[in-house]
Amino acid sequence: MNPSMEMKKYQKIVLTGGPGSGKTTVLNTLGEMGYTIFPELSRQWIQLAQQSGTSHYFDEKPLEFSAALLEGRIQQYQQAEQASSDLLFLDRGIPDVFAYLDHRGQPHEFPKEFLQKYRYDHVFFFPPWKDIYTADAERLETFEKAQAIGKHLDDFYTLLGYHPVHIPEGSVLERCNFILKHLTHG
Repeated sequence: MNPSMEMKKYQKIVLTGGPGSGKTTVLNTLGEMGYTIFPELSRQWIQLAQQSGTSHYFDEKPLEFSAALLEGRIQQYQQAEQASSDLLFLDRGIPDVFAYLDHRGQPHEFPKEFLQKYRYDHVFFFPPWKDIYTADAERLETFEKAQAIGKHLDDFYTLLGYHPVHIPEGSVLERCNFILKHLTHG
């Protein structure tokens, strides 16, 4: 096969971490820089549930919420498989769904084969950062709870065989540049 005719390998890159750690701001900035991004779906589901009278969707209906979120994240993964950009950034990955359930002690089947099927190329972890953390209508956790969730996510990705790269504190642009430099220089 002619090398120029080979299928190009696109990199699916997950940004994960506890609530309020700066993931979405960095993701949106990467989008403004021209990279392909896939936004966080949780806020969208939470807002829809709040409009129909469910104030704490994950707390009140964790399995229903997680099933909807899982379906959306699988769709994002499949869209990323079809995308034509070199770098594809996703605000959270499929493992986040199971990590959140696990963190909450919610019984679920741990589908290791399923999670092996949907693998990401890189995982960047955003540690909790008190100076930027804010609660809002969709983010109801305290900073301490956000820290615990963040640690669980980091441990969960590690359990799945990933090596999450921790993002240092810094300006949004510094954090974006850290990610991009890591991707180009390892």
